[in-house]
Amino acid sequence: MASNKKYWQSVEELKEDSSIVETLRNNEFVEEIPTDEFLGDKEALSSSSTSRRDFLKYVGFSTAAASLAACEGPVIKSIPYVVQPEEIIPGVADYYATTIADGFDFANILVKTREGRPIKVENNNLPGSKIKANARVYASVLSLYDSMRLKEPMVSGKPASWEEVDAKVKAGLAKASSSGGQVVLLTNTMASPSTDKMIAEFGARYSNFKHVVYDAVSQSEALDAFEAVYGERALADYDFSKADVIVSVGADFLGDWQGGGCDTGYAKGRIPKNGKMSRHVQIEANMSLSGSNADKRIPMTVTEQKYALVALYNEVTGASASVPSFAGKATIAKVAKELRAAGSKGVLVSGIDDVNAQMLVLAINNTLQSEAFNPNGARLIRQGNAKAVAQLVRDMKAGSVDTLIMSGVNPVYTLPNSNDFIDGLKKVKLSVAFSMKEDETASLTTIAAAAPHYLESWGDVSITKGTYSITQPTIRPLFKTRQLQDSLLKWSGSSDTYYDYLKSSFDVVGMGKSWNQLVHDGVHASEVMPLTADGTGFGNAASKLAKAKAIAGLELVLYTKTGMGDGQQANNPWLQEFPDPITRVSWDNYVTVSKADAERLELENYNVANGGLNGSTVTLEVSGKKIENVPVIIQPGQAKGTVGLSLGYGRKAAMKKDMMTGVNAYTVYNNFNALQPVKLTKAAGDHEFACVQLQKTLMGRGDIIKETTLKEFNQKDASEWNIIPVVSLDHKEVPASSVDLWESFDRTTGHHFNLSIDLNACTGCGACVIACHAENNVPVVGKSEIRRSRDMHWLRIDRYYSSEDTFAGDVETKAGISGLMDSIETFGEMEDPADNPQVAFQPVFCQHCNHAPCETVCPVAATSHSRQGQNHMAYNRCVGTRYCANNCPYKVRRFNWFLYNKNDEFDYHMNDDLGRMVLNPDVNVRSRGVMEKCSLCIQMTQATILKAKREGRPVNKDEFYTACTEACGSGAMVFGDINNEEDTIVELKEDDRMYHLLEHVGTKPNVFYQVKVRNT
Repeated sequence: MASNKKYWQSVEELKEDSSIVETLRNNEFVEEIPTDEFLGDKEALSSSSTSRRDFLKYVGFSTAAASLAACEGPVIKSIPYVVQPEEIIPGVADYYATTIADGFDFANILVKTREGRPIKVENNNLPGSKIKANARVYASVLSLYDSMRLKEPMVSGKPASWEEVDAKVKAGLAKASSSGGQVVLLTNTMASPSTDKMIAEFGARYSNFKHVVYDAVSQSEALDAFEAVYGERALADYDFSKADVIVSVGADFLGDWQGGGCDTGYAKGRIPKNGKMSRHVQIEANMSLSGSNADKRIPMTVTEQKYALVALYNEVTGASASVPSFAGKATIAKVAKELRAAGSKGVLVSGIDDVNAQMLVLAINNTLQSEAFNPNGARLIRQGNAKAVAQLVRDMKAGSVDTLIMSGVNPVYTLPNSNDFIDGLKKVKLSVAFSMKEDETASLTTIAAAAPHYLESWGDVSITKGTYSITQPTIRPLFKTRQLQDSLLKWSGSSDTYYDYLKSSFDVVGMGKSWNQLVHDGVHASEVMPLTADGTGFGNAASKLAKAKAIAGLELVLYTKTGMGDGQQANNPWLQEFPDPITRVSWDNYVTVSKADAERLELENYNVANGGLNGSTVTLEVSGKKIENVPVIIQPGQAKGTVGLSLGYGRKAAMKKDMMTGVNAYTVYNNFNALQPVKLTKAAGDHEFACVQLQKTLMGRGDIIKETTLKEFNQKDASEWNIIPVVSLDHKEVPASSVDLWESFDRTTGHHFNLSIDLNACTGCGACVIACHAENNVPVVGKSEIRRSRDMHWLRIDRYYSSEDTFAGDVETKAGISGLMDSIETFGEMEDPADNPQVAFQPVFCQHCNHAPCETVCPVAATSHSRQGQNHMAYNRCVGTRYCANNCPYKVRRFNWFLYNKNDEFDYHMNDDLGRMVLNPDVNVRSRGVMEKCSLCIQMTQATILKAKREGRPVNKDEFYTACTEACGSGAMVFGDINNEEDTIVELKEDDRMYHLLEHVGTKPNVFYQVKVRNT
């Protein structure tokens, strides 16, 4: 019998141009029938020994089978374990403690793996953990499966082996050593004690060695100031939970300022307890996350901010540095008095790129003896030296650098003078770039050394003094990659691996725990020695800062967006589609301008018929450098005389076409200073934005976001500031919650899940959005679909501006309306935000209503309610009528207009085998034509129940959690079982601040909110 038998699947396939075969071939649910493999091969066909009887039996069956297969999913072939690893139990997740340290983002995390695949990042909450994961950290797991990654090392643009690389580098280093040529190692901030030790040992072999640390987004001025005062190159750490008064001058500390991670402590002080909460004053140019959460926000140009800082210094310390007059000087005087009165409960931070400004920050906090200010446990996650980088470029251009080894940096993209770097690179005899991708820099070097992802690597990190954490691999390397540390050991002639070196460097005695325990925990904390401040230069810094010259014309203020950061993960579709918390725009960067400046320059934003946002474009000119066709967003709250532009966009190398978005703002990041003089000129043509939110203001609808002041919260009854909606029943007003269209049933048996969202603690950061993407296999649909309002995010964070100066003013304006014409005119005016509005964030997803309107209109019962309080979706039952979406008052359901999986029209991570490795096997990948929405992570709640059942115990207090609640570093989201009296959710539901969204509709949601309290 022949070993290569071939079969026909249907007799119809023997007919030319058969309509049945063509129909089956075009059906998206069926794999293409490979008729060419056998019908086109006469030799294979003639060698078949299939009997006539077997052939007819097969054909008779296959016609029906082919019809049946048209209604089924594709066959996925899998290979079982030959020897199953002991640590892997199919269907059960494993978690590994590790640390991300990519030079920009640092966090102690847990990595969830399924059958050996990392699929999700979570927070490590053990004592000693520093910095919670942000949106980029959650998305970093997808970057592991980036199909554009370097698969192997490249030498002169051609694939090579690591043996070839080692031979070439060793020969180059030997020549450099014999000739006394300069050997330079250029890296990002690694904050790795073992790597620092290894680099010192490696450099000792060469007489002319330098290690230069380069941060793409520089904190060099702040580092210089801290070093001048405390003698160490680091940054002070801050715990905002210990502050009653917080004053920020140009520091977006809820964003990426000095490494981020301040939101956890900040949120603790923002929740009113015992009649108290912290007061936050923000002085800034761009509208930032910090500014949008502030009790009082003061828009100022950066030059005015410098003067304001000197005025604050004078008031707090009693100094008398001369300060020029500036707009808002009287307001700053009041803020200064508040700060001084707070004493040790006050704190000041600043993001101004000026060493004198940073000196004054240290001086003010030292004078206050601020409890929130912690120089002893200083942050080590920014070590870049802008002066050393500038000197390196000069040395390269002069031809004095023999060998240049780079790791974790992309200076051809991020340096403002990248052309000078490229010219210098041509004069370097041997250049090596350790990079995950053949990026802008690696494509120009002699050797592009394929580097592993952090989830494939070993390492150690000291995020702050006194903390030590481990980076461990969670998967075997996917490609032929190697770490910088392993390479340095090889090139030094050592036979050790970095793992051996790391383990031998570990101080067992000093940490009091074993190596295995440290790897298991991921973190360790110890006491630190106090530092002594040298304040002799404070007065001189104040006088210098007061002499700052104002910029003629407009000021450009560069910043990093919450989603994109410094641009390392620009090829990550989750982050490209992530809506910016402030502008709600995805797939772009843009110039933000104030309404006044936009009118002067004749710039505009407008919505077209389908709701899409369009805007003008400009040519941006900074010190002779031009960036053309930059789109414009008119941003409420932007300080007049300033414009903003985010870094991290405009990348081209090793990027998928759809990811090549925006403009490269690094080209105008001159002298590593975020402040630049700029000239804007309106350009021809408009730009099409992908904006997910059309409505900007609440227009006085105070029942959506309820808020009050701290004074009213303390002095008035809850019924006055948390008004219970009423409806008419038998001609009497009764609470809306007391009226039902349906008969209720007993929900006190078993589990019943609720979710609380505290509007005081939510900063709008969006980490929950990306965590939801990862946990629930939410597809990326691209800019064109987002523009059509077809985004698939299960969780959205609505952002609202006030029309008047405050939301309370909006309510008063609405209440004062009289008559139809006045109503039309006033509501029209209320659609426009104020020049400096209050801002509110509100996470919204399926409210899991006990009386859900979606359930009553579904003709096939695809959506139904469970006794546990979750509104389910049976995707196989759904026929896509979209009646449920029409009937949902919260508009939280999403419709799959297309098949987003394995579709070339949506070439994101679900379109290739590597990208699909991130998919969570506990959640099915939805197909075309069905509705989908938040499920309150039912797979996670069921896993918790099964775990407790397997261990023979009840579910513990607060053991239940969802992707969004786990991701929420500020603690704004709390999930739990209201039938468990010990759960925190029970106390939150009984709180006076609790309210339901659109409660008057009568849906009885299982999601509730806490009234926002402002300390104004």
